Amino acid sequence: MKARVHIMLKTGVLDPQGEAVRHALGSMGFDGVSGVRQGKVIELDLAETDESAARAEVEKMCEALLANTVIERYDVELI
Repeated sequence: MKARVHIMLKTGVLDPQGEAVRHALGSMGFDGVSGVRQGKVIELDLAETDESAARAEVEKMCEALLANTVIERYDVELI
């Protein structure tokens, strides 16, 4: 089974990378972009075949290592 984890900064947390991208897009003539939030996607190949067990395992991974839950939120997608 595969899992895809989407990690984004929580609302209200400054995103300097996203702001740099927004500024660069404006410099390139893309003036219609008023905000950019940058995140990351992690894909995992899992041995687990049970969906609920796989989701629980990936959530434990996120809490322990993959996401900084103080400033980031994550969504787990099983594919």
